[in-house]
Amino acid sequence: MKLKIGLPKGSLQEATLDIFRRAGFSISVRERSYFPNIDDEELEPMLIRAQEIPGYVSDGVLDAGLTGKDWIEESGVSVKEVAELAYSKKGFTPVRWVLAVPESSRIRTAAGLKGKRIATELVNVTKNYLKKHRVKAEVEFSWGATEAKPPELADAIVELIETGSSLKAHNLRIIDTLLISTTRLIANKESFGNKWKREKIENLGMLLNGALLAEGKVGLKMNVPDSKLKKILSVLPAMKAPTVSRLSGKDWSAVETIVDERTARDIIPKLKRAGAQGIIGYPLNKVIY
Repeated sequence: MKLKIGLPKGSLQEATLDIFRRAGFSISVRERSYFPNIDDEELEPMLIRAQEIPGYVSDGVLDAGLTGKDWIEESGVSVKEVAELAYSKKGFTPVRWVLAVPESSRIRTAAGLKGKRIATELVNVTKNYLKKHRVKAEVEFSWGATEAKPPELADAIVELIETGSSLKAHNLRIIDTLLISTTRLIANKESFGNKWKREKIENLGMLLNGALLAEGKVGLKMNVPDSKLKKILSVLPAMKAPTVSRLSGKDWSAVETIVDERTARDIIPKLKRAGAQGIIGYPLNKVIY
């Protein structure tokens, strides 16, 4: 049995492949190919635009897929959201769909959009936003270069941003946020009802999330005399409680924990001064709770 899974082609592609690699998979894509090679015979991955993945998963063409929350909302289809994977093409922060107008515009709130023209790729979400605010306006699909359309081709836009620098470069001002989106692992509901496929999908979600949780973190190990243990533990932050175990030598313990990489550089000297010995810092590729 194989699990057919859609991976986002385009801006999220490289970030997605990188997370799969850090989760323990060997995965690669030949030039101009839509079918990645992966060292798991039970997975059948295919590269598809993120916008299309919810529809294919809902229809059962795919058993599962990785796509944005924005495209799930935009498609309006029914799928099972298995895991939230908080990464984007430039890092590990959510992206935002915002309503923006020219700096010179008199529009300050959603009410000011009455009778105006809005350009966006996120048409259905935008229409739902206007309906919620009881505003009638024209929403047209934008094929690209959306930021360049106001004021000549549109009065406002709804656009995806990560830093907002592109909007500023086009002299656009944000007046509201419509949607905050992260990547999701989704499944076809019938496929998720199959015991084998459900376990395979859940295992995949666990491994991918573990790779994301390990980003920017390191493991720390050290030996500590029992007389200094209380002081060491007061210095040492931890994702949960540090692991403390007895050493074979008399009156010594081994302490192990996980910390942010930037935190490690600050506390290692403090740990040494507090009495820790044999301090080891090591990289992580997965953290599973």
